[in-house]
Amino acid sequence: MPKTDTRLVAIDVGSAKVAVLIVERTEIDGEPGLKVVGAGRAPNRGTLKGHIVNVDATVKALRRATEEAEAMAGTEISRAYVGVGGSDVRSANSHGTAYIDNGDGGVTRADIDLVLNAARDVPLPPDREILQAIPQEFAVDDHGGIADPQRMLGSRLEAKVHLVMGHAPRTRTLVRCLNQAGVEATEVVFEPLATAQAVLLRDERELGVLMLEIGSGTCGFAFFHQSEVQHSGVLPFGASHFTADLASVLRTSFAGAETLKLRHGSCLPGLVDGDQGVAVPSVGGGASRTIARARLAEILQARAEEMFHLVQVELEKAGCAEQLRGGIVLSGGGSKLAGLPELAQQFFSCDARYGVPLGFTSEIHQGLADPTWSTAAGLVRYAVAMEQARSPLVRQGRARGMRGMVGSLRQMFSDLL
Repeated sequence: MPKTDTRLVAIDVGSAKVAVLIVERTEIDGEPGLKVVGAGRAPNRGTLKGHIVNVDATVKALRRATEEAEAMAGTEISRAYVGVGGSDVRSANSHGTAYIDNGDGGVTRADIDLVLNAARDVPLPPDREILQAIPQEFAVDDHGGIADPQRMLGSRLEAKVHLVMGHAPRTRTLVRCLNQAGVEATEVVFEPLATAQAVLLRDERELGVLMLEIGSGTCGFAFFHQSEVQHSGVLPFGASHFTADLASVLRTSFAGAETLKLRHGSCLPGLVDGDQGVAVPSVGGGASRTIARARLAEILQARAEEMFHLVQVELEKAGCAEQLRGGIVLSGGGSKLAGLPELAQQFFSCDARYGVPLGFTSEIHQGLADPTWSTAAGLVRYAVAMEQARSPLVRQGRARGMRGMVGSLRQMFSDLL
């Protein structure tokens, strides 16, 4: 089976599953498009709350998912963009300043690199590393709100940058697992920022939107305003915690609680027939008992409201809580719990919707319009932007009017809109 360097590959290593996408760039009516030619998914028992806890189990899941995608695409995966989203990932906004003296030439790319490096130069513990640094805006001689300062005249250049910091040993462990599965990591990308590229609309990002990526063991979030990310992070709970609550309160097995959640669960009691009975399996094979479906919804609602409360606290700390004019977008496999968008709308007093991958076509896989594929799809969009940013022709063609600089994630993300 031939290896491919022309197709783009994304791998989402989640707490419950590994998802792999192989995508070709196409043209439809003269417009660039993305065609999925391979997709694979496998259960993952080696990751907990976004952290690898069993290398062998993670490698096995990676191999199964990549082999399924390879068989579908008829090609072998050699390298991929991979997502990271453990609960120890942190973010912060930073500021850098550089003094320039280029005469009538104005600000150069070298000046921009200098100020971005100054913004990245923050003290970090030995075990932490910067995963991404996304420019938010530039200022020249106190004139702020500048997207692209190239060729502007002035003596002082400033940059505001959103930094995402991860645990370096855990990132290296993830890369090692990929290598043992026969895949090279082209780049490790913070998953909530990748997911946002697949599910958010331009107007939402401009107005102020919160993207929640609810996985099995974590809830990643990213808040955008005026088209740029302002705050992001990961909370250490996800869909499996909803299941664990049901298992604990109803005294049933985790597997039985998961079945109850998927078949009968809702986090809004008002959306279910409160008098309808639901059979709860007993542990150890005993006789099942019946509870009202409304009781099931009450348990799930409590956990959902706790999750939303902790997200609200994060927004308040960042000063973003009153800026959700673009609403909330729910993605990830855990977001499919019935009633979650309605509850989010009530809790945050704004619009809420499901987020599914946008702008992909596929003749071989019809299930991609689903929140469970959002992170892998977002990694593909990130990969597309990276490839474009590396192309000399693209750089020359976009030298005028591009929203950010070559090498900055602001340029890469903006290219997708």
